[in-house]
Amino acid sequence: MKNKKIMSVFLASLMLTGSVLPCYASTQDKISDTKAQKQETQSTLNQTKDKISNLETKKGELENYLTDLNQQLSDLSDSLSELQDKYEDKQKELQEVEKELEAAKELEKEQYEAMKVRIQYMYEKNNSSYIEVLFAAESFTDFLNRADNIAQMSRYDRDKLAEYAETKEQIAQQEEKVKTEQQAIETLQQESTAKQEEVEELVASTYDQINTYAGQITESESEAKALLAKVNSQEETLNGLLKQAKDEEAAAALAAKKQEQASKEAVQTASVKESSASNKQPSKEESKKEDTEKENTSKEESKKEETAKEDSSEESSSSSNSSQGEYLGKFKLTAYCNCEQCCGQWANGLTASGTTPSEGRTVAMGGVPFGTKLLINGNVYTVEDRGTAYGHVDVYMNNHSDTYGFGVKYADVYRLN
Repeated sequence: MKNKKIMSVFLASLMLTGSVLPCYASTQDKISDTKAQKQETQSTLNQTKDKISNLETKKGELENYLTDLNQQLSDLSDSLSELQDKYEDKQKELQEVEKELEAAKELEKEQYEAMKVRIQYMYEKNNSSYIEVLFAAESFTDFLNRADNIAQMSRYDRDKLAEYAETKEQIAQQEEKVKTEQQAIETLQQESTAKQEEVEELVASTYDQINTYAGQITESESEAKALLAKVNSQEETLNGLLKQAKDEEAAAALAAKKQEQASKEAVQTASVKESSASNKQPSKEESKKEDTEKENTSKEESKKEETAKEDSSEESSSSSNSSQGEYLGKFKLTAYCNCEQCCGQWANGLTASGTTPSEGRTVAMGGVPFGTKLLINGNVYTVEDRGTAYGHVDVYMNNHSDTYGFGVKYADVYRLN
C-alpha cells in the first residue's frame, strides 16, 4: 500500500513536468527552422552582394575604357582637323604650282615661237645674214666682236631653251609631288574618318553596356535591401523565440523544482499515514473511511496537477522576479572590442544605438531594446549594441587581448528595467 501511494505521487510529478517539456521542444523546433531560414536568406544576400560587387567592378572597367575611347575620339578629331588644314594648304600650293606651270608653258611657247622665227630666217637666208654681219665689220677687232656676239646669241638660244625645259620639268615634278602628298592626306583622312566611326560605335556600345550594368546594380541593390530587411525580420523572430525558449526553460526548471518539493512532502505524508495505519487493525467503517480518503486525495492531486499546468507560467514569472530584477536565464557570455577583427567595417565607430562604447557599461545582444539594464555577476551593463542573438551577451572591452582572456562563460542574467 505504501509503495503504491508513493508511485502514484511520482507519476503525477512526471505528468506535470512532461506537460511543460513538449512546449519547450516545440519552441526549439521553431528556433531551428528560423535559423535555417535566416541562414538561407543570409546566403542569398551574400550572393547578391557579391553580384553587386562584380557588376560594379565591370562597370568601373567599362567606364575607364569609355574614358580611353573618348580620348581617342578627341585625338582623332584633332588629327582630322590637322589633316584638313594640311590638305587645304596643299590645295593652295597645288594651285600656285599649276599657275607657275602654266606661266612656264606660256614662256616656253613664246621662246619656241621666237626660235622658230630665227631658225626660219637663217634657213631662208642660208646663213648669209651672219656672213654679211661679219664682213660688214670695219676692223678686225669689230669682226671678232661681231663673231662673239653671234656665238653668244646662239648659246643664249640653246641655254634659254634648256632652262625653260628644266623649269618645266621641275614644275611638273613639283605638281606631281603636291598631288601625291594631297592624295596621301586624303588617304589619311579616310582612314581617320573610318577609325573615328569605329570608335564612335565602340563608345555607343560601351555606354549601353554601362547603362545595362547600372540597371542590374540598381535591381540587385533593391533585392539586397529586401533581403536585408528579411534577415533583420528573421533575426527579430529568432530573438523572440530564443527569449521564449529561455522563459520556458526557466518555467520548466521552476515547475520541476516545485513538483519535486511537493512530491517529497506527499511521500512524507503518505509514509506517516502508512505508519499510523499499521499500528491498528482497521474495522469495516475505518476501511470504508480510508477508501473515501484515498478517493478524495486522488481528486485533490488531479486538481492540483491541472492548476499547476495552468499556472506554471505565471508562477515561474512571478517567482523569477527577485530583488535582483527579472531573471532571464543562464546566458552565454563572450567579449569583443572596437577593432576590425571584431567589428569588421564598423571598427572604431559608434555602437548600433549611436553611443560611444565603454568598457564596464556596453554590451551587445539582440531581442531587447537599447538601454536595457542587465545584472551579470554583480555588475550592471547597458545593452547598446547588436551582433549577437538573445541569450548571448557580448561584453565590450577596450583591448583585443582582453577579449581573448575573457573566453566563453555562462552566467545568470537579470533584467533591471
